[in-house]
Amino acid sequence: MRTSTLGDLLDPLTVEGKLYETQPDGALRCFACGHRCLIRPGKRGICQVRFNQEGRLRVPWGYVGALQCDPTEKKPFFHLYPGSDTLTFGMLGCDFHCTYCQNWVTSQAMRDPASDISAAGLREVTPAELVEYGRKMGAWVIGSSYNEPLITSEWAVDVFQVAREAGFTCVYISNGNTTPEVLEFLKPHVTGYKIDLKSMRDKTYRGLGGVLQHVLDSVERVHRMGFWLEVVTLVIPGFNDSSEELWDAARFLAGISPDIPSHVTAFHKDYKLIEPDNTTAETLTRAAEIGQEAGLRYVYAGNLPGQVEDYENTYCPTCRTCLIERLGYVILAYRLTEKGSCPSCGTRIPGVWPTRAEQVRLGTSEDLYDRRPRPVI
Repeated sequence: MRTSTLGDLLDPLTVEGKLYETQPDGALRCFACGHRCLIRPGKRGICQVRFNQEGRLRVPWGYVGALQCDPTEKKPFFHLYPGSDTLTFGMLGCDFHCTYCQNWVTSQAMRDPASDISAAGLREVTPAELVEYGRKMGAWVIGSSYNEPLITSEWAVDVFQVAREAGFTCVYISNGNTTPEVLEFLKPHVTGYKIDLKSMRDKTYRGLGGVLQHVLDSVERVHRMGFWLEVVTLVIPGFNDSSEELWDAARFLAGISPDIPSHVTAFHKDYKLIEPDNTTAETLTRAAEIGQEAGLRYVYAGNLPGQVEDYENTYCPTCRTCLIERLGYVILAYRLTEKGSCPSCGTRIPGVWPTRAEQVRLGTSEDLYDRRPRPVI
């Protein structure tokens, strides 16, 4: 008797996809991500969760593999409703295979047998039920993360349609391996888009399963299309932390817009990458300084609260007034006007801001360890 597999559980939880076109020979060209897989009958794409069943592309729908309510700063979005919570859902699968993935149990499902434990976390759910969870948890934002959301975009859009009708703002937390087609598909529903810029070296990207130019093109395209964009680089010792590479990344972003918030965050040992040391505060501060010197106006250092000088805070680029003071995910002070401007000089600060300052949840340093993800029961 054949033992059931994770695919046996996931394949029924699918619908026909929208992000593909049929080829004359019965193969399907998927454009959910930059790989643009040509999927022949009975075969799967690189992500393993989109597959050709009798000439139709089946895509994930109707479940979550991870679900919790996170501080929005954890995504990280620093210029999108500070102090708010984001109901965050994910499915299974990814188009990359990063050896340091912190969400490897969900992202590497159907690839790494060790990820088969993800089956225990599967929860069948409807879009309306997810939105109701968000309401009960007091979230302002609903986001797709934990696996790569691009490969499950049909499901995300169905969730976001219901969420937006209920007054939520919707976001993507993504590796940025986009296509023009998937971004057009997402644009009516997604306000914020976070992209991981993992390296400025194509050889490094190919080792992770991607192509550098695809991600660089995506950063430019997401910004040009009017999504609220924030970019994150996980700084890994010996992997992408050379001054040359950090300068390349900062100059690239500043060349698109100096107003793009750039986050450099600390690595900790996870999954298969356990040899490098964890990122030090000194390294992270150096990376943030490079971003500022390259002309970026909003540079943040993350994952080491209270250890990175002033790089957790938002400052006016004109007069240097401290506008948002942070400690980890806690907002200690919020001073933007109702129009999202500096109260001292009137400079408009780009972002997605609340209409009233009193809507921002404020805390103290004592809240540092209480302001954390909350499970959704």
